[in-house]
Amino acid sequence: MNKSKKIPQRKCIACQKRGDKKTLIRIVKNKENEIFLDPTARANGRGAYICATNECLVKAIKSKALNRAFKMDVDDQVYEHLIEELDKLKETEKSES
Repeated sequence: MNKSKKIPQRKCIACQKRGDKKTLIRIVKNKENEIFLDPTARANGRGAYICATNECLVKAIKSKALNRAFKMDVDDQVYEHLIEELDKLKETEKSES
C-alpha cells in the first residue's frame, strides 16, 4: 500500500485560501504578548497563518484579522514591524535563489 504523507493545510487569515503549511508564513504571539513572523514555524505561542504576500498582510491589518486571531488589540507599530520583517524575508529568499 502507498502510504504517502499528508501535507498539513492551513488557512490564510486574510484571504481565507487554504495552502500547504510550508507556503504560508506563521505569525506568532508568545506569552510576553510579542508578535512576530516565524519563518521556521516552530516558535512557541499562538500562531496565525498568512500568504507570503504584502497584499495579504495589509488585508489582515485592515480587517483586524490578527486582533481576532490573538484575541487582543494589535498595535500599529507591531503591524509596521511585521511588514518590515516580511520584506526582509522576501529579500533573503530572493538572494538565496
